[in-house]
Amino acid sequence: MFHRAKLAHGHLGLAFKVLRLPHRGKGAAVRAGMEAASGDPIVFLDADLTIPVEIIDVFIGALDTGADIAIASRYVPGSVVDRPWWRRVMGDVFRAVVHLLVPTNIRDTQCGGKMYTAEAAKDLFAKQRLNGFAFDAEVLFLARRAGYTVREIPFALRQHGETRIDFLADTPKMLRDLFVIRLNDMRGLYGT
Repeated sequence: MFHRAKLAHGHLGLAFKVLRLPHRGKGAAVRAGMEAASGDPIVFLDADLTIPVEIIDVFIGALDTGADIAIASRYVPGSVVDRPWWRRVMGDVFRAVVHLLVPTNIRDTQCGGKMYTAEAAKDLFAKQRLNGFAFDAEVLFLARRAGYTVREIPFALRQHGETRIDFLADTPKMLRDLFVIRLNDMRGLYGT
């Protein structure tokens, strides 16, 4: 069950909806947001705003020049990453496993800033099933299968604060979810 409150900022051309959802994970929350969204394009940024809001203008430029999806990426030329070494190592290990198990042709599936055309968002999130953090890899895997054009956008990440990810508890779940994506695909659960 969720309640909606809509705050319109017509002079900015933006509309915001607040969804009150039971906690089922980041994937479930983003999916609910994508399903409730009515605009075009549709964007999400992590709540801690480690991806600067200004990237939205660059995302729009990518969609205007043919991309269906624009994503912030820490691993493309031009990106600046300033974060603790242990977070960088954990990210690199998870990224290698993603590339091995869930081929996406994307360097950075997990960065929390993405923009979709409404068509791509509605199509992909209708098929997306995971409720946890690995939902990003699942959506980009589905995007590759569907032939959507994805453009990775460099940005400056400065991340020294706390993280909501519990590496000891969440890493095994994320790895399990990567296997679930492969199994779902093999069993035909994503459709054609």
